[in-house]
Amino acid sequence: MTTQILIAGFGGQGVLFAGKFLAYKGLLEDRQLSWLPSYGPEMRGGTANCSVILSDDPVGSPIVSKPDVLIAMNLPSLDKYENDVVPGGEIYVDSTLIARKVARTDVKVYYVPSTQLAKDIGAPTLANMVMVGKLLKENAAVSYDNLEAALKKVVSARHQDLMEINLKAINTGYNY
Repeated sequence: MTTQILIAGFGGQGVLFAGKFLAYKGLLEDRQLSWLPSYGPEMRGGTANCSVILSDDPVGSPIVSKPDVLIAMNLPSLDKYENDVVPGGEIYVDSTLIARKVARTDVKVYYVPSTQLAKDIGAPTLANMVMVGKLLKENAAVSYDNLEAALKKVVSARHQDLMEINLKAINTGYNY
């Protein structure tokens, strides 16, 4: 099984962090993987996207041109990548920031008010992890197990105090 994931949004929305978390999650589950971050010259406020490939077989190329999963954190990202998702794929939309509906009918769409949900739990910067939680619920690419082990790989030592709130954000998305 191979799952190609594209996470896209503005710089500062945690797009790369979410991708790195999924990559470590896959690594801990003995999956083959690729993690390829990309961001514009203005990191905060500019464009950012991250490609993650999780596979049972070796990954030949880190490039995701036809994602199985798109996580769109803002409208420009949805506009740019909606048509690239494979038929039968999944699109996760931050419905707090994106008012329009997905035009395609051949994909499964999840509208998650992740920015609002993150604010509601007192973590306004963790909309990315709310979306990751929803992905963990709906997609079998990685399991819900061992969240803390993967978070320990991506949350720096000086920010260990943020482990619990990250777990809360993931669980908020998972339970949405």
